Order: sequence, then structure tokens, then C-alpha cells
Amino acid sequence: MNEKLKKNYEIDMCNGPLLGKILKFTIPLMLSGILQLLFNAADIVVVGRFTGSEALAAVGSTSSLINLLVNAFIGLSVGANVLVARFYGAGQKKELSAMVHTAIMTSIVSGVILIFVGLFLSGPALRLMDTPENCIGQAILYMRIYFVGMPAMMAYNFGSAILRAVGDTKRPLYYLLAAGIINVILNLFFVIVFSMGVAGVAVATVISQTVSAVLVLRCLMRSDADYRLNLREMKIVPDKLFKMMQIGLPAGLQGALFSISNVLIQSSVNSFGSVAMAGNTAASNIEGFVYTSMNSLSQTAISFTGQNYGASKYKRIGKILLICQALVIAVGVVMGNAAYLFSGTLLKLYSTDADVIRYGVLRLGIICTTYCLCGMMDVMVGALRGMGYSVMPMIVSLTGACLFRILWIYTIFRQYHTLECLYWSYPISWALTFLVHLLCFIVVYRKILKRNNG
Repeated sequence: MNEKLKKNYEIDMCNGPLLGKILKFTIPLMLSGILQLLFNAADIVVVGRFTGSEALAAVGSTSSLINLLVNAFIGLSVGANVLVARFYGAGQKKELSAMVHTAIMTSIVSGVILIFVGLFLSGPALRLMDTPENCIGQAILYMRIYFVGMPAMMAYNFGSAILRAVGDTKRPLYYLLAAGIINVILNLFFVIVFSMGVAGVAVATVISQTVSAVLVLRCLMRSDADYRLNLREMKIVPDKLFKMMQIGLPAGLQGALFSISNVLIQSSVNSFGSVAMAGNTAASNIEGFVYTSMNSLSQTAISFTGQNYGASKYKRIGKILLICQALVIAVGVVMGNAAYLFSGTLLKLYSTDADVIRYGVLRLGIICTTYCLCGMMDVMVGALRGMGYSVMPMIVSLTGACLFRILWIYTIFRQYHTLECLYWSYPISWALTFLVHLLCFIVVYRKILKRNNG
């Protein structure tokens, strides 16, 4: 890669003004997240409009379970991101190359393991969640096909994490755009032309994920930068894997245990019937676009903090946090309230059933109007992970959000068995967890500044 091309894609995170560079990094990342969500949104819209509310409920009922099974492995890509950013910022070329090859090899092994996890656990797990009989057959079929694409999904996530760590968020966006277009076309083709239902949208998703994985791996292989991927050198370097697991496993465990609370919430929603499930599914999918936009700023905080920590530019870390917090509040307030304001129109894209729309509006009115609290919480976690602290935010998040929600389900929700009561557990847990994360960051940041004399 010549220097001009390199500068077009990479961002110098360690020198110069921060706001413009953070925006340059975040906007493509935000668009990439939205495109990735469109994979699932296209599935849900197509089955909801062309197959029916039972198929819509079936696909939607799998999302929290898929996250539960996948998040532990996805968390390892967070570790890869932090370490690649640190080695890149510190100019440690040999360490950087070893980390890249370890990360990609780990992604492939993880993907193969997940194929078997999905094939054998999807049925028993969906039954444990009390998935209604009129939905469970289609839900199991969707999950089993979906998990066949796990190696591609893992390869894309780890590959894009490497590119993000060096400041490149544009090319992952281009690759997802190509894959997203393929996904939508195949969805319509398999469902309308071949009447494949949930199987059709699952196959379309697997094919599109494979396209995005091939493109991101091809990018790494054709690069002449220090993070170039050479298939002959692919192996797991034990000390790099250990370091990646130190940071990534707590992040993955946090995501997996968070998903347990979401699985319990999904099970609670299931108790209100398939129409409520369909409304919840559609609303959750709309929320996803707001969440992924906010989460891009958490990813930004990880990469910028990681590089500046590696370059020993500690004073910039505080500025990075303030800018990311200001931006995530703006994104959460504007997009969250817009989603609620136009909820009726947006939900009609998923279903024309009036009861489905009513349930969806109910959820959006509580979650989306308070969603900025979730973004603020996640940015704090990103900053702490960028400095190499992963266990601390995991413990805080699990206590403040996961455990709190579980207790809420078995106490408050049991007393007041309404969907409104169930949904209010989200914003309350976000606010409490953010405050504790903020205190943790202040303690850690002061310790780092004192240790290194500013």
C-alpha cells in the first residue's frame, strides 16, 4: 500500500485535533453497523410481510439466544482490537504481525466451534425460553442454518476489528454495503420466488456474511502495511492469545451474561403471546439502528484510547472520553426520539397488524426515549477497555445491568406483570451502571496520570 492510499484509509489518532478525526472514524463505523443490522432487518421485514406474523415471531425470538451463544467469541475481537491498536500506536511491528495472525486464526476456530453449538443447542435452548409451539419449528430451522455461517461472521468481525484498530473504518463499510445489497436481493428471491420462508432468509444471510468475510480478509492479505495477513503465517501465538483473552474474554463474558438477562426478558415477553412477540421483535429491530449508531462511539473510544495509551499520550485519553460522550448523547437523543416519533410508520414496514404495531409502539416509547443512557454507559466501558481494563467494567456491567434486570424480573415484574414494567428495567439499569463506570474511570485515569507524571 503506497503512502497516499494508506493515508486515505488510516487515521493518526495520536497527534493533532481530536474531534474531526473521531468523526472521520465514527461515521463510517456507524454506517457499517447500520448495514450489518440491515441483514437481520431484511430477514424480519421480508418474513413479516410475505410469510406472516408467526414467521416474524420465530425469527425475532432467536436474536437474544444467538447473541448469548455468540457474544463470548465476539468479545475476543475486542481484545484483538485493543492490542492491535496498542502495538500499532507503539510502533511494535513484530508484535503487531503476530497479533493479526493469531486473531484471524482464532476467528476461524471460533466459527467452526459455533457451528456445532448452534446445531445442537438451538432446539433445547428455544424450548427453555418457552417459545410458543406455533413458532418453535421455524425458529429452530432459522438458527441452525444461520449458525452454518459462523466462520464467515467471526472472520469478518475479527478482520474489521484489526482495520478499526489502525483507523480504517471505510473499507469495512464498503464490504458490508456490497454484502447488504446481496442479502436483500437474495431474501426477496428465496422467499417470494421459491417460498422458502425462514430458511430462505437464513440462507441469504449466510451467503452475504461470507461475501463480507472474503472481502475483509482479501483486504488484509493485499495490504503491504505491518498488519498484512499472510496465510502461510497463520497460527495461534500462545502469549498473544493469552493477552487477547485477558481483555476479550471478560468483554465476551459480559456480553454473554447480558444476553442471559435479555433471554429472560424475551421469555417474559413470550408469556404475552406471539402477537406481543412480533411487536417486540419489530421494535427491537428499530432500536438496533439507534443502538449500533451509539455503539460505534464505544468502538471509537476503544481504538483511540488504545492507540494513545500505546503511544503514552495519556492526557489525550480524557479528551477522547469527553468528545465521545458528547457525541453519543447527541446521537441517542436525536435518533432515539425520532424512532419513537415515527414509530407507527416504521413499524408498518414490519407488519400491518394493528396489535403488533401497538405492542411495538409501547416498547419504543420507553426504550428509545431513554436510549442515550445506554450509549453513555457503553462509551465508559470502551474507554476503560482501551486502557486495558476489562475485568472491572465486566463486573460493574454484570452487577449494575444484568443482575439488576434478573432481580427486577423476579421481584418488581412478578408483582406488576405488564410489559411497561418489564421495559422500564432497561433505562434504570443503564443509569445506575453508567454512574459506577464513571467513578471507575476517574480512579483509573488518575492512577495512570500519577504513575506516568501526566
